[in-house]
Amino acid sequence: MTKVKPYKNSDLGKKEQVTKMFDAISKEYDGLNRVISFGIDVKWRNKVVKIVTESKPNIILDIATGTGDMAINLARTKADKIIGLDISEGMLNVGKEKILKKGLQDRIEMVVGDSENLPFENDTFDAITVGFGVRNFETLEKGLSEIYRVLKPNGVFVILETSVPTKTPFKQGYHLYTKNIMPFIGKLFSKDRSAYRYLSDSASVFPYGEALNNILREIGFINVINKPQTFGVATIYTSSKK
Repeated sequence: MTKVKPYKNSDLGKKEQVTKMFDAISKEYDGLNRVISFGIDVKWRNKVVKIVTESKPNIILDIATGTGDMAINLARTKADKIIGLDISEGMLNVGKEKILKKGLQDRIEMVVGDSENLPFENDTFDAITVGFGVRNFETLEKGLSEIYRVLKPNGVFVILETSVPTKTPFKQGYHLYTKNIMPFIGKLFSKDRSAYRYLSDSASVFPYGEALNNILREIGFINVINKPQTFGVATIYTSSKK
């Protein structure tokens, strides 16, 4: 089983720690993301939306939806219903405000929930997405198995996640940026100084590329493909269910 260490030394489990972390940084999360990623994360999300749109889904689940960026973008698919699920109520509250401002409250529902114990029936969703969230699962295989369970046969599953470049000089530049510059920016603007160190550390040890492809295949997903983005600093994984 693949587990990523918690972001602090604590008696709390990883889920509780991650929940508290994202609650603490929820107000500044969107702005910091744009700064830290130089806005490129918007381009990556648009690619995910394009992939999902091609499957013409009617009902979509966005796991680890956070403040709802992916769920809001997925409204462009013309799906009748989009559910954004996250373990952090603080992040969801920010997302709800954004959804109201855009008048999407009739199509997008924000739900507090655990990715490893999804509150949905088998074979419910035409498409499921996770943007920068699978590395926060306490047990990766358990979360992916739950996703497989609630995805309809022939449904599409798309992951957008950070990864580590393998080619010089991008690999060296990535490590310099994530180990030093990104946590420094987080310290300047965030109340929780440990949060952006955790985000950096968790990305560096999380399985990516063919390693994650193989885990998806072991769960039962088919048509598994990974597409590195921007020199490999992120990767889009697509797969489906028999």
